[in-house]
Amino acid sequence: MNGSVLVAGVDGSAGSLMAVRWAARAARERGHGLRLVHALPTLPAPYPRGDPTYDQLLEVAAEQGSAMLAEAREAAAEVAPGLTVETALRPERPAEALVDESGGAVLLVLGTPGLRPFGRILFGSVTVALAAHAKCPVALIRPHVGENRPPAEGPVVVGVDGGPASEEAIAAAFEEASWRATRLVAVHCRPDNHWTSDSAAVAEHEHELLAQRLAGWQEKYPDVTVDRVVPVGRPAEQLLDFADRAQLLVVGSRGRGGVCGLALGSTSQALMSYALCPVLVARGGMRPQEK
Repeated sequence: MNGSVLVAGVDGSAGSLMAVRWAARAARERGHGLRLVHALPTLPAPYPRGDPTYDQLLEVAAEQGSAMLAEAREAAAEVAPGLTVETALRPERPAEALVDESGGAVLLVLGTPGLRPFGRILFGSVTVALAAHAKCPVALIRPHVGENRPPAEGPVVVGVDGGPASEEAIAAAFEEASWRATRLVAVHCRPDNHWTSDSAAVAEHEHELLAQRLAGWQEKYPDVTVDRVVPVGRPAEQLLDFADRAQLLVVGSRGRGGVCGLALGSTSQALMSYALCPVLVARGGMRPQEK
């Protein structure tokens, strides 16, 4: 990742505050600053700009936003004392403001809703838009209750196929595993409907392809131990199984890569919705860094 600041979206929710704490720890550990951003809500249509009521509502919204930012700053200070933290109150819509902020960020961190029935969350248009269009990697953090918590000592998990977004995800996953001093689980999914008279040869071929995709990155990150796995089955199901035991799941963002064949479509959104651990959506332009 390139840049000097992490940006965290702030909306006053429990998920937002957890994301701020996560971002503050990450910024302190990696020598970055933290920028907290709140976008003012769109005001009701009956009040056009210039109407006295519009100005009053805007003033109230700004006061509430400033209070949310102050609360978020305190939350960051609790977990990362001494961290450089700046705040910004943006007049644009949330998606527009945060996409713009992502242009100067090393990472954009967003809170998500908590678990709904059956462990599913339903992402709104803002989250999907940011995951798909942000100009830097996006980390999605959800609040956890009771036993629904990712293991602190688990591995980093990444889905691998042959597309360019897969390369971005591999780059991000190696960097994260190196920073976290943990192992990397690279998952290359093989469809269960592949007919062949020699399944062992097919499995060996897929393992070789996965090894080739990872070879250059293992040279850049010799400190990272990699578990290469080639399960048979649906990509989302297989990756979620590994993600249940992970501290981070890395997915790609566009093209064929990143999540065993799909970009920010049904598979990626399923992973974003169901994974208990934080999800990192890798973005373009990521390359190996000198350590």
